Amino acid sequence: MAPVYKLSASSIKGRTNYGSMLAGNIAYEIPTAFESIATVSVGSGGAANVEFTSIPSTYTHLQVRLIARDNRNASGDNFNLTYNNDTTAANYVSYHWILGDGSTVAAGAVAGGVQGKHIIGEVSTLQTAANIFAAGIIDILDYANTNKYKTLRNLNGLDKNGSGALTFSSGVYLSTNAITSIQIAGNNGNLVQYSSFALYGIRSA
Repeated sequence: MAPVYKLSASSIKGRTNYGSMLAGNIAYEIPTAFESIATVSVGSGGAANVEFTSIPSTYTHLQVRLIARDNRNASGDNFNLTYNNDTTAANYVSYHWILGDGSTVAAGAVAGGVQGKHIIGEVSTLQTAANIFAAGIIDILDYANTNKYKTLRNLNGLDKNGSGALTFSSGVYLSTNAITSIQIAGNNGNLVQYSSFALYGIRSA
């Protein structure tokens, strides 16, 4: 039988006193579904593109959040995404979109990839005035899974103080390679100053 010791002032003298019964345990971190990976803002003079590189493979999905515009200032302009610096047209062959501007609705599909990039449909459509920024959220699903192609879904729009547009689109990247970098550019112009892009990792439940 193990001995029983008497608790006394002398027996605890010199010991460290803690204010919590959890002392010595690993700190508990509240889990979160979204974790910030990187943020890029375009500086003075603009930029041809922004790029997220060395993306870790530890998440289930990726999400890009943007507030941006390019310097074309013309109707019907878009943004585009390129993965892993891969410009192989055959890997970006499928794309679908639907657009509404408050009075009309349009939809379409592209089945022949000829540009070697994902067109993020009409992010800056109706961009006929300067200083109108678009906002968008882009989800890239199963980006690190090497057993399947990668699906993109995109929701974006802009407001022109009485008019504007909203677009929902999807696309597929026909490669089983894990996505480790994402480049974002204006389809017909440079990104302007104050355009901002944030990359988040999404953990599975």
